[in-house]
Amino acid sequence: MSEHSITEQQVLDALRSVVDPDLHRDIVSLGFVKDVKICDGNVAFKIELTTPACPVKDLMKSQATQAVLQLPGVKSVNVEMTASTRSRSIGAEDLLPTVRQVVAVASGKGGVGKSTVAVNLAVALAQLGAKVGLLDADVYGPSVPLMMGTRETPPVINDKIIPIERYGVQMMSLGFLLPDDSAVIWRGPMVAGTVRQLLTDVEWGEKDYLIVDLPPGTGDASITLSQSVPITGVVIVMTPQDVAFTIAGKAVAMFRKMEETLRRPIPILGIIENMSGFACPHCGQVTSVFAGKGAKYAADKLQVPFLGSIPLDPNISVSGDEGVPAVVAHPESAQAKAFREIAQALAAQCSIHSMADHTLLRDIPYMERG
Repeated sequence: MSEHSITEQQVLDALRSVVDPDLHRDIVSLGFVKDVKICDGNVAFKIELTTPACPVKDLMKSQATQAVLQLPGVKSVNVEMTASTRSRSIGAEDLLPTVRQVVAVASGKGGVGKSTVAVNLAVALAQLGAKVGLLDADVYGPSVPLMMGTRETPPVINDKIIPIERYGVQMMSLGFLLPDDSAVIWRGPMVAGTVRQLLTDVEWGEKDYLIVDLPPGTGDASITLSQSVPITGVVIVMTPQDVAFTIAGKAVAMFRKMEETLRRPIPILGIIENMSGFACPHCGQVTSVFAGKGAKYAADKLQVPFLGSIPLDPNISVSGDEGVPAVVAHPESAQAKAFREIAQALAAQCSIHSMADHTLLRDIPYMERG
């Protein structure tokens, strides 16, 4: 074969050996390969991934390069990695039509670090190149303003509240609108109405991901969000204790029950274990603190993905109190690394569910789709 006889079809056939590990299909049949160009043995093309937070982006680029280099006559390969976040199913009455993915962060009870997880996941996704919003829907104890280090009053333009931006994340919280010393007695209809207003009265604009920090438990805010917006899915945060497993199971059961009521899917995107052990700041060794089977066991029992675990570190609490998320304040720490890896795993689950109606993806195992 001469160098001039290399064809686009031969390049595509070679690239069929590169398989997306989350979607279990080759990148050609998934439609990821774009703009193939061949000139004098030099091959160039783009690979458009389903999220900028793809955890295997570098591996896929390397595999694609090597696959095409094996073709006789190929002198060089130039691969440009791009991303276009796949969107959830958006209907005509959707309250957030410009937001591609809506992820609720929930817990069966308070005190598990749910808000800390939500904040750091949002910032980690932004650091990975995504357009991210963060909605603090925890009306009982809005803590996002403290953790993100701002008490600004959001401006209003054309009757729309403009989110406050910090660390690359646009955010909205009831904490921006209420005085620090105010006490509000929340009743069910008030919670539902407030959450709906935070969705509709805020100018979210185009976003790859909107992370929603729900109140702990299984109350009105969770129900309102699920009823108002076809969310991509839910992430459950728990600690390692056995009692936490029982409570997390109740949260999963609630969302599955709501699936039946609403007659549309509310996928459990995965379980995250927070405070999984104490990470020594000197030697890095992780020591278990809480007894229990842990979130991995819970995920297996509940048949949902396990997204990862985050060890205890006093710096996380301190940095949160100082208004600097751990992934910003201590980017090289084990905790920051865990948040970034979980953010990538979460993005992968969003992609899987957004493409699940595609005929090529209907046989993805339940354990992987959640």
